[in-house]
Amino acid sequence: MTEQPPFLCLDPSDNIVVARRFAREGDLFHSHGAPIAASERIDMGHKMAIREIAQGEAIRKFGQPIGFATKPIQPGQWVHTHNVGLGELGHSYEFCTAINEVPKPNTERTFQGFRRADGRAATRNYLGIISTVNCSATSSKYIANAFDESILADYPNIDGVVALAHQGGCAYEYGGTDHRLLARTLAGFAEHANIAAYLIVGLGCETAQASFLAEEHNLIQLNVSSEVAKKPLIMNIQDQGGVAKTVRRGVEALKELLPDANNVQRVPIPVSEIILGTECGGSDGNSGVTANPALGIASDLLVGHGGTSILAEVPEIYGGEHLLTRRAITKDVADKLLERIKWWEDYAKLFGAKIDNNPSVGNKKGGLTTIFEKSLGAIAKGGSSPLRAVYEFAEKVREKGFVVMDTPGYDPPSVTGMIAGGANVVVFTTGRGSCFGCKPVPTIKVATNTPMYNRMIDDMDMNAGTILDGDATVESVGEMIFEKIISVASGEQTKSEAQNIGDEEFCPWTPGPIF
Repeated sequence: MTEQPPFLCLDPSDNIVVARRFAREGDLFHSHGAPIAASERIDMGHKMAIREIAQGEAIRKFGQPIGFATKPIQPGQWVHTHNVGLGELGHSYEFCTAINEVPKPNTERTFQGFRRADGRAATRNYLGIISTVNCSATSSKYIANAFDESILADYPNIDGVVALAHQGGCAYEYGGTDHRLLARTLAGFAEHANIAAYLIVGLGCETAQASFLAEEHNLIQLNVSSEVAKKPLIMNIQDQGGVAKTVRRGVEALKELLPDANNVQRVPIPVSEIILGTECGGSDGNSGVTANPALGIASDLLVGHGGTSILAEVPEIYGGEHLLTRRAITKDVADKLLERIKWWEDYAKLFGAKIDNNPSVGNKKGGLTTIFEKSLGAIAKGGSSPLRAVYEFAEKVREKGFVVMDTPGYDPPSVTGMIAGGANVVVFTTGRGSCFGCKPVPTIKVATNTPMYNRMIDDMDMNAGTILDGDATVESVGEMIFEKIISVASGEQTKSEAQNIGDEEFCPWTPGPIF
């Protein structure tokens, strides 16, 4: 490994640099030939001023303002929450002014996936138990737990049985916004290409009635024979006579589905049928420098091959949305993004909060100072492709290319929404070390820095910290992520799958009141 300078300048207009590693007092950054010495320790991912910054002056990173100095800052000083605050960015929005089509490949790539009877492409092959309400969560998990290796060993093409249990399902308006949002999420998982067959398990008296879910979304068993598809989908604990009888009947019903679910083989499928969910969690000051822009390269490569890439977490687009409106293919698409931003501002006000309450404690320890800084780094996951659509939470993603989905900034519901929308691979970048998986879709985790990658190597699939180390470029790591996406879509096991992580991360979002 070549010893790299301690600091990295991201844009010529920036008035800060980022520490590649833990920089000591006296470590130098050479600005136009003039050395600037750190006047204090600067932790990895944190920022150092490289010129005098007056109180009220914008702090610039990535060539964009990320906040404003709350006191005068001298060259060499640490720049963080103690001397930086938020203010009005004063963006003037441009629409459709930076639409750059990504190049198309010369040859079509394929992955080895499962071709479903209705034509969709799957990357995994699970059976699911859809719990309508928290009251049926335990029963659903008991059913899933009955399918251990002693049973599934005879069905090698089945990846597992997952109980999609959650904490909601009752105490809100029947047929109201939250009820329909939950139903859309549950239906998105039931109908997901990676779910070969499923059961719906309810209590019986909840708001989120299983019958409402099935009828509202016209649920049928899509990936089994017509004879099996006609069998009942729904079991209510109260009708079955209690938990033990429900579990017994559920296990029997799923066993009947195993032969059909196992009757699949991986076949070549165009890469254009990959729907990628992109997520960043446990972010640090290097997320927007290494892993996120590298994922953006992979995203553009996938879009170039005709695939779909989803950027989520609208509260973490806040402050950088002006960059996306320029890439929108129409003003209507840009307006929908801005409408979702406004919705989040109003939603936060309902609770006496602000949308800029980010970054989290861990984010700040990793060097992120403001939501504007975090958002600029997060948006890098979306590469440079044109923005073709904006979807609401768990809405079915039908557009090819780069799209945005409105999800919260909390990882489990964000990924849940993208999977419900059809994502069949997830790439999750992390600087602090998030350990994440979400069945039935594989999650590839990419570390932003080498120390964390080495410390958590059992959980990290890839290391983008090699960019900071000088051993790779953003472009080369992006190409590696793209190849990893194809390999994992073809069946390569991720680190989270190897540890059987992903049963507890299903997390439908319910923004409204619970009565």
